[in-house]
Amino acid sequence: MPSVTITHTTQYQYGAEVPLGPHRLMLRPRETRDLILTSFELEISPEARIDWSHDVAGNAVATAQFDTNTTMLSIRSCAHVELRAPTWPVFPIAAAAASYPFVYSPDDWTDLGALAMPQYADETGRLSRWVESFVMARPTDTLSLLKDIGNGITAQISYQSRETEGTQGPLETLDRGWGSCRDFAVLFAEATRTLGFGARLVSGYLFNPAGDQIGSMDAGSTHAWVEVFVPGAGWIPFDPTNRSVGSSNLIPVAVARRIQQVAPVSGSFHGRPTDLLSMDVTVDVREI
Repeated sequence: MPSVTITHTTQYQYGAEVPLGPHRLMLRPRETRDLILTSFELEISPEARIDWSHDVAGNAVATAQFDTNTTMLSIRSCAHVELRAPTWPVFPIAAAAASYPFVYSPDDWTDLGALAMPQYADETGRLSRWVESFVMARPTDTLSLLKDIGNGITAQISYQSRETEGTQGPLETLDRGWGSCRDFAVLFAEATRTLGFGARLVSGYLFNPAGDQIGSMDAGSTHAWVEVFVPGAGWIPFDPTNRSVGSSNLIPVAVARRIQQVAPVSGSFHGRPTDLLSMDVTVDVREI
């Protein structure tokens, strides 16, 4: 199994000395049965006070607070992980959930809550009609249906990397016919929720040593995908950008109901908007 190091650097340059507000950092990889975190380091300049906590989804969150004004902010994380996910996973889906539609247990349904509810307005039912086209019959095989939705996205939507912040809504992605990995993930999550599945967005990194995966540029970049809850198997990862199922090559950092909740770095400064001269992000993902 590969041992991988991830170096993620975010640097802000300001045109004048500015006071910094608190910064929320989601950079520490999530430890799972498929990922072992062997070390993690966080370096911040100027010096900051760091408070660690876990949010409602169990993500590790670091809050950085600053006492000095500065013209530059640098945030660098370095993590070493061991990836243990099989290339061809087998999912022990419960017999009662092997065919769609199925019914979540009362406890599962209560705990999934908003994760099983659409998050975007679909007043005309357009998204509902689009995803219904993948339901060949009722009943139909659950895992095959989810794979068909992921494959359908990449068949109908062109991948286009986008460095600017923000994410397209699912109908916007369908209208434009192109999107980034974030847009693919949001569309997949919303489509499966429309069918009654519990789904959550995942932010992290793509390990791409062969260079044949989509969504990773040069030495690496952040990546987004989806996990769908299926009884028996639990949370199954789906990467619609690469038509893949399972966590092989995926390094999760944070999970959430909305993609906006898993930004790697978010914060503020006090000053004029023009004081921010630049923001540069570099990610390096490589095998040790």
